[in-house]
Amino acid sequence: MEILKCEGVRKVYGSGDNRVTALDGINLSVNKGEFVAILGASGSGKSTLLHILGSVDKPTAGKVIVDGTDLSKLNQTQAAIFRRRKVGLVYQFYNLIPTLTVRKNILMPLSLDKKTPNPEYFDKVVKSLGIADRLDAMPNQLSGGQQQRVAIARSLIYRPALLLADEPTGNLDQRNSKEVVDMLKLSNRNLEQTILLITHDETVAMEAERILTLEDGRIIRDERRK
Repeated sequence: MEILKCEGVRKVYGSGDNRVTALDGINLSVNKGEFVAILGASGSGKSTLLHILGSVDKPTAGKVIVDGTDLSKLNQTQAAIFRRRKVGLVYQFYNLIPTLTVRKNILMPLSLDKKTPNPEYFDKVVKSLGIADRLDAMPNQLSGGQQQRVAIARSLIYRPALLLADEPTGNLDQRNSKEVVDMLKLSNRNLEQTILLITHDETVAMEAERILTLEDGRIIRDERRK
């Protein structure tokens, strides 16, 4: 089942001599449950693509459809609601609220919509990520790897159509980086979560089942790994 489709996506900044083409005709299809790495150097367009897929930004041309919704038809308010409910975002900086416990940080997206969590799913997420015993802790009582696990749990709590991870290991040492990638793989396998991992690190990208290589705003390679 196709969960994401990009058709001729272009993104251009500026005009005249200052014109920069960040994305140049991206065509992409991702099925539900895939774990895809988008690999590229700085300036390749990978972060621009992530922002467009996450409805944070709009393309100059082309179409992006996520879980049957054409993102170009959403206004700013609709895009914010869609992003909260359908797109999980994980960054290299955890963006946890320091005055809230781990439990409340994880449940924040549901709290904003005044929704009650599914207890079974909540337990499954926190146990899968190894943070079930840290729910009453504050963010400053956690290691960097644990904080990133909390950020991943928060991104999963709404059962999003897509989880977009933007350089999630960029702020971690080698041991914690491996732990976070393993957690993403576990979420993909145990929770059947569709994941797009943005990275410049080929070693990290090799953990995915499919690698898209981006260069100068174009996909130059689409490799499926066994």
